[in-house]
Amino acid sequence: MEILLFAHLQETIGQSQLTIDMPQCTVGELKQWMASNYPNISLQQVMVAVNEEFAIDTTVIQPQDTVAFIPPISGG
Repeated sequence: MEILLFAHLQETIGQSQLTIDMPQCTVGELKQWMASNYPNISLQQVMVAVNEEFAIDTTVIQPQDTVAFIPPISGG
């Protein structure tokens, strides 16, 4: 599974992309996995896309999918 990270998530983890070996799961389960493996990140208010389509916590992710965590963008 490919995980794409943007903005502060990328800065906090130090990578823009992760490749993990995970069986089929939901977006919510992946968020829990991320929180336990990277406890210094916050996924609250982060939008999630699976294969370039926005997803919710109950969306099922397959091992070959690409998941993007997209934090809210602030501008000025």
